[in-house]
Amino acid sequence: MHAKTDSDLAEVDFSSVTELPGVGAHQRQLSAHYTRYHFARQYCSGKDVLEVACGAGTGLGYLAEVAKRVVGGDIDKKCLCFAEDTYTDNDKVEVCTLDAQALSFDDNSFDVVLLFEAVYYLPKPDLFFAEARRVLRPGGILIVVTANWEWAGFNASPFSHKYLSARELAETMDQAGFETTINVAFADDPHSLKRRIVGLVRKVAVALHLVPKTMRGKKLLKRLFYGELKPVQRELTDDVASLEPLCDPPAESGPITNYEVIYATGTLRD
Repeated sequence: MHAKTDSDLAEVDFSSVTELPGVGAHQRQLSAHYTRYHFARQYCSGKDVLEVACGAGTGLGYLAEVAKRVVGGDIDKKCLCFAEDTYTDNDKVEVCTLDAQALSFDDNSFDVVLLFEAVYYLPKPDLFFAEARRVLRPGGILIVVTANWEWAGFNASPFSHKYLSARELAETMDQAGFETTINVAFADDPHSLKRRIVGLVRKVAVALHLVPKTMRGKKLLKRLFYGELKPVQRELTDDVASLEPLCDPPAESGPITNYEVIYATGTLRD
């Protein structure tokens, strides 16, 4: 993949690959979105929370229902326009432009930092983890959710820099000063007939460069693979989709090929 410089990030139109309000999403997609915020919310009660790369901010209000304060930031101003409009009258939600690798906050400003489906867009993820450690208070929580590139059906985002495996993510967070627990979600049976058919179609589409690069362009393929689509909500609610259970990773030490999503929860060491 092309290695992007820090300045490249500000020039990328991430809105083209972001789940913006009103865009059609399949049930598995909505479940993934709901599950990560539902999981994070258990750590946010009465806390100061920062979501880095919040996109359109669809989960900020959901977190703010229990948090003391929620700050959502993103480098893409097109995405932030949705969040700014949604939370204009919500005193517990702040929205700002930020660089994940150079956070514009004082030391010890937050109790929880979140990064959902975005670590692979960072040219220098180590800088983000150092910044997360800096802005977190003692005992603070960092939650990173990312697509699993070891999954057999994986397809990289066109703007991605580097994907971290579960092992790499745990090691990186450990080096940054976090005690980290890894979970996985969305089990996949590669031997099912549907999975084999979808996998074959995906491989052919990727090989022939037929995979659309935008969320709009992917709509037709989503309908083909997953059926009817439902618009993404402007603000997340509990009735949007089913909740996916998180599991411990497989006991064997090899690649994790049968789960689509990785959850890494780190507690800042003293």
